Amino acid sequence: MIKKGLHTRNKHRFPYDFSVLTEALPALKPFVLTNLEGSESIDFANPNGVKTLNKALLKAYYKIDNWAIPLGYLCPPIPSRAEYIHQVADILSKGIEEFIPKGKRVKILDIGVGANCIYPIIGHQEYGWQFVGADVDAIALKSVENIVAGNKALHGMIKCRLQPFSKYIFKNIIASNDYFDCTMCNPPFHSSLAEATKGAARKVTNLNGAKNEDLTLNFGGQPNELYCEGGEMAFIFTMIQESVLFKSNCRWFSTLVSKSDYLKKIHQILHNVNAVEVKTIPIEVGNKVSRIVFWTFLTEEEQQNWRK
Repeated sequence: MIKKGLHTRNKHRFPYDFSVLTEALPALKPFVLTNLEGSESIDFANPNGVKTLNKALLKAYYKIDNWAIPLGYLCPPIPSRAEYIHQVADILSKGIEEFIPKGKRVKILDIGVGANCIYPIIGHQEYGWQFVGADVDAIALKSVENIVAGNKALHGMIKCRLQPFSKYIFKNIIASNDYFDCTMCNPPFHSSLAEATKGAARKVTNLNGAKNEDLTLNFGGQPNELYCEGGEMAFIFTMIQESVLFKSNCRWFSTLVSKSDYLKKIHQILHNVNAVEVKTIPIEVGNKVSRIVFWTFLTEEEQQNWRK
């Protein structure tokens, strides 16, 4: 059965094939169980199971043999991360699938790459793109470097840049001679640790049907990955304001937006800074509905020249 809402190029449109996954990574076998519907699954409230599933998915579908992240760092759901990559590909091709730009001439900036390096992995393995991953966390960037070093296919294709000041997003990262086809970002959702913990508790309760007194973040996450002062809207506001400074360095800017209530305000801010074109793409993975907002300061003619 095809999962609704996923891109036609998303390898995860169908239910997980655990025979394929356990063949690719036998270590996944102990985590596989039969759910109430009689289908194979894993316990998504178990962080070790989630991490092992990710390793199996990366090995089976993206030819990544060596992937590990430090304890306590974000372990993202791969289907939704792949969805963002494919939507970026459509934006760069203007929706014409046969003209999707591929290869290392396409350069993407991942803001908040994290220790997991998921967006650069999928983007390079699917389309051959080159990535710069930026983060405020030096440990996370060291993890990315280890992942790149451990997988020959990624050598030379993913570079890391440390953001020394957490209040900035593009400043200190984009140099005057940098040119990115698109920027990507999955902003921290929450405004405080208490809010992030409450959200994690709700997620765990939804997964196992009961309150979890000894809360475990099944997908992990460091403070800078989960929350920031002012929350998601404040982060996106800063991103838009800074994007004006680099409007000639990037063909498209983009960000995930978790709350639809923010869209009206985001579109107004983009109008105020004279964005030439704005696109909002809804994405639906399982029960989670989100959206990606893309914006550019380049006219259609300037974009065509960029592509040439």
